[in-house]
Amino acid sequence: MPDQHVPRRAFLTATAATLAGAGLMPLPPLHNLERGTEGVRPEPLRLGVASYSLRNFSRAKAIEMVQALGTPYINLKSVHLPYESSPEELAAARREIEGAGLQIVGGGVITFEQDTDGDVGKYFTYAKAAGMPLIAAHADAQILPRIERFAQQYDIKVAIHNHGPEDKRFPSPYDALQLVRNMDRRMGLCIDIGHTVRTGTDVVRAIADAGPRVLDMHVKDLRDPKSAASQCIVGEGVIPIAAILRQLEITGYQGYVNLEYEIDADDPLPGMKQSLAYMRGALAGIDVAKKGVMR
Repeated sequence: MPDQHVPRRAFLTATAATLAGAGLMPLPPLHNLERGTEGVRPEPLRLGVASYSLRNFSRAKAIEMVQALGTPYINLKSVHLPYESSPEELAAARREIEGAGLQIVGGGVITFEQDTDGDVGKYFTYAKAAGMPLIAAHADAQILPRIERFAQQYDIKVAIHNHGPEDKRFPSPYDALQLVRNMDRRMGLCIDIGHTVRTGTDVVRAIADAGPRVLDMHVKDLRDPKSAASQCIVGEGVIPIAAILRQLEITGYQGYVNLEYEIDADDPLPGMKQSLAYMRGALAGIDVAKKGVMR
């Protein structure tokens, strides 16, 4: 069984998140919280882990750590599943991960460097063999039509990841959205909320504007909205986590909300536990507020 113990500090921050989700933000109209048919409530958001958070650990140890976090969802970075792995090695890794009770929900970030079938195709072959339904990607704009073709061929979603002010390709989600908004439905965005905030972009508005083109999420928090070096435990910074989660529910988000914890690389588990506790608390607060409106 996963270790469900939550430190007292994490419990307190999660409680604060619950209260924030329940009372500090006005709820949208009830019909916006329904998906499809009248009276049908949206499915709960699914919290997962980007394995880049555990980059200093072997795949076996990373599996143990994700189990300890109490979520089955993992987005794999190549450090835990190398691109050069043979089909047999990829199949064995997939059995190892799934046999531990985890679900592979994507891979990446994968950078597509060359606008050729050979280069683009090798990453889709890798993703298919690894059981990845989604690739979080980075690429030059001119490669996107070729990537789209392979996404259709392999039936794998591609979520363009934004990397903040330093990114010359896609600093904010809007830079990618303008290119993929009229592409195949499998082409969309992986919104990294920390990088998004650092560009001065309203991340909640970006999620609303992108709508169904939001295919993946990377979650982190910052104490200083301009500084990547100020990353902190989720809930201890300035990023509006509860508002982001609520907006994802409003838009009917179908993907995964993956914690990408880039600090404390040699001992990330305590901070990751506290981060996920806060996010779960925020979701609980949102649920409490919805139930109050639906009475």
